[in-house]
Amino acid sequence: MKKTLSILIFLLGAMGGYAQFPVGVNAAPKSAQNIGHIYGKIVDSLDHPLPDASVMLLQSKYDSVSKKRKDILYKGLSTKSNGEFSFEELPLFGGLKIRISATGFKGYEQSVTFQMKMPAEGGTAGQSGNPMAGASNVINGFDKDLGDIRLTNDVKQLQAVIVTASKPTLRMDIDKKVYNVEKDIVSQGGTALDVMRNVPSVNVDIDGNVTLRNAAPQIYIEGRPTTLTLDQIPADAIESVEVITNPSAKYDASGGGSGILNIILKKNRKSGYNGNVRVGVNKYGAVNGGGDFNVREGKINLSASAFVNQMRDKTHGTTIRQNLIDTPQTAIQQANYDLNKGAFVFGRVVLDYFASNRNTFSLAGIRVHGSFEPSQVLNINTDSLYSGGISSGYSERMSNTNRQFNASGIQASYKHNFAKEGENLTADFNFFSGKNSNNSLYTTNYYANGQGSAIDNTTLQKVIGEGNNQFMTFQTDYVKPFSTVTKLETGLRASMQKMSNVNDNYFFNDSAKDFIYSPLISSNYNNDNKVYAAYISVTSAIKNFGYQVGLRAESSRYQGNDNYMTEEKNGTLNDTLGHFGNQYPVSLFPSLFLSQKLGGKQELQLSFTRRINRPNFFQLIPFIDYSDSLNIKKGNPNLVPEFTNTVELSYMKTWKGNNSFLGSIYYKYTTNLITSYIDTFYNAIGGKEDLLNTFVNANSSKTMGAELTTINTVTRWLDITANINIYNSKINTNNVNEQVQPALWSWFGKFNSNFRLPGKFKLQITATYQAKTNLPVNSNSGNMGGPPMMTAQSASQGYIKPFYGVDAAVSRSFLKNDAATVSLSFSDLFRSRINDQYSSSEYFIQTYSRLRDPQMIRLNFTYHFGKLDVSLFKRKNLNNNGMQDATQGMQ
Repeated sequence: MKKTLSILIFLLGAMGGYAQFPVGVNAAPKSAQNIGHIYGKIVDSLDHPLPDASVMLLQSKYDSVSKKRKDILYKGLSTKSNGEFSFEELPLFGGLKIRISATGFKGYEQSVTFQMKMPAEGGTAGQSGNPMAGASNVINGFDKDLGDIRLTNDVKQLQAVIVTASKPTLRMDIDKKVYNVEKDIVSQGGTALDVMRNVPSVNVDIDGNVTLRNAAPQIYIEGRPTTLTLDQIPADAIESVEVITNPSAKYDASGGGSGILNIILKKNRKSGYNGNVRVGVNKYGAVNGGGDFNVREGKINLSASAFVNQMRDKTHGTTIRQNLIDTPQTAIQQANYDLNKGAFVFGRVVLDYFASNRNTFSLAGIRVHGSFEPSQVLNINTDSLYSGGISSGYSERMSNTNRQFNASGIQASYKHNFAKEGENLTADFNFFSGKNSNNSLYTTNYYANGQGSAIDNTTLQKVIGEGNNQFMTFQTDYVKPFSTVTKLETGLRASMQKMSNVNDNYFFNDSAKDFIYSPLISSNYNNDNKVYAAYISVTSAIKNFGYQVGLRAESSRYQGNDNYMTEEKNGTLNDTLGHFGNQYPVSLFPSLFLSQKLGGKQELQLSFTRRINRPNFFQLIPFIDYSDSLNIKKGNPNLVPEFTNTVELSYMKTWKGNNSFLGSIYYKYTTNLITSYIDTFYNAIGGKEDLLNTFVNANSSKTMGAELTTINTVTRWLDITANINIYNSKINTNNVNEQVQPALWSWFGKFNSNFRLPGKFKLQITATYQAKTNLPVNSNSGNMGGPPMMTAQSASQGYIKPFYGVDAAVSRSFLKNDAATVSLSFSDLFRSRINDQYSSSEYFIQTYSRLRDPQMIRLNFTYHFGKLDVSLFKRKNLNNNGMQDATQGMQ
């Protein structure tokens, strides 16, 4: 009605003497001018509709300050699922311009004017003097149909190559991969470990140890270290995972040659309010649920997320070991059944304050609480191999543990955009703290005549422990562009970590009728680790040749104390007992990236980096952990950091339809490699010669390999991502008396397919395959707290047998605007993810097998709600990339 009235007012004025109106923005009443309507549809080169494309309508206005005309954002929106857009209540006079952007496509601009055909006096031919026919022409001039606007694909230097304009499963740079978790319906209701199983280049073993190109990577959240483990982060809280295989000097140099996995949590800056709620359950009855809520009004944006995940993990395993060092030799057979019950709660709040177009402040807080009750039944058969026969014994060990952890973190950041496009300054502070406690009871029954006979003896062991872990980082970065292709990046960073751990062991004494403290197998230690860094990087290009040169300097210091070993005499610390540490004033880490764009959407890149892997506290502490008789461990305080030089050559090719291929060959050379080492020592508790697992610096190691990744949009309803890593490594241990694992060529592959089926159904099928490979050189976990699960892992010759796994999930969207989604996922469909290992040394021969949560089924439901108020979207966002500055808020 309002628009109709405005049209009538305009027509009356037009037919009553239009020429008398002065030309200008104030020529007619405002209500009469804002009646324009522009609409159209965005499509790709194949005429497929592009949903979620950003469409901005700009109006040219006079700026009294600069005394020039500038394009001011008038309205903005995102295209619908069918690619259509529509703007109403637009001014009829004044210059308008439409600007369109979609990820992976070139930007599009078009000037828009309303051309109204005014009725001539007495009518025109074909109108028979009918004034209403002339009025109809005027009304039609108010509606502007832009038709189908076709966007062309765009591959920019060192920028992402993706599958489709909507968020793809995998986005590839030539030096980085970004995995979009939103499209991963297999991991819904799980944890970050479930997500990592589908991320290209990443391998996850049965214990949750993550490797990247067969080495343990650095795990970050939002680019900063965290005390959280991957099984403490819900999959539904993750937006994407960045895989950086060869980080430049801009990144933290820690982690050796293994690269970085950076977890990006979900965030929302849409104007108005919106959110979602979700709930799910797995086949064991473990439930998960949570939700997100976001509201933005003016300069304030508030986001909140909360999740709860229950766990009902089950693991079955066997271990067969022959101890060659024992007299007589012994053969041990173990069968274990592990059950982990518990839950954790994850919460996050983010507050953004857009102080001005150039200044933004952000504050985020994370809180995690978990409580678990793991239990285990371990059946042990021990055969003593005498020359005259075999003497057998049977025991059964039951463990019950109560474990809790609390983690909290805060992130504060500031960003200032200078007047010059691309120049910005950022500063941020990150603090993460975690506390844990455990209380375990181990009951071991010894049977007189084997399983099923009477109990001959029972031992009780109790372990009470607690620990603290804190990370604190300060960082500032500055970017200065000198031209469209040349920029300088520099920054400072300070990282501080403190950790403490106490494990007190008690054995039940029948005479005292109470648990007696055992100091020999108890520990109380703390450490302090500080790293200070500065970097500078220059990026530029000469035509199609680009380069980046960087240098990072780091100064590090670590020190630790075993408080049960340290003595203080006359106020002086006796360093010969439990105090140890090391300091490295300055270490330099250069990086070089060379890029050459070729014809036919091809690109080559050659990179070189130097990185460091510092020994962790568990590898350094000289405390002997007797808690597992098959895996006695001790740290080595004389360890020094290992340095890795990496060279990588990458080739990327993109075809029509955003089909792409990325191939890389890499070579890594490491000096002072930190590796596990087996030695013998006298076991004071057992009263015999025994094996000791510790760590040493090997001379060096060499690793080479090739990685291939493809993204293929086969049809409109099917896309496939495949990744294969072929590798070989060899260790030089001439400096220690240690058996060397022979170099073994191996490969690891991943397959991910997404089907868009009729009836709003989606299907995802993923698969992984690990060929026969060497035992890991060093898992870098170093956990020495409490009796483990009686499985011996040590440095030795051996291999992991081949295994594969297949997962599948199906989902369907329904209700208005597809607000609701239900998904059903199946992991390890064929019970094939069996971890089988063989290891041997001059001291023992062992086979080991475990299977965890096979054929898991999860059912999940998600409901989206909210209202997007595009009229609030009127600011330049944090992204520095031109057009994206104004569209970030709608994505």
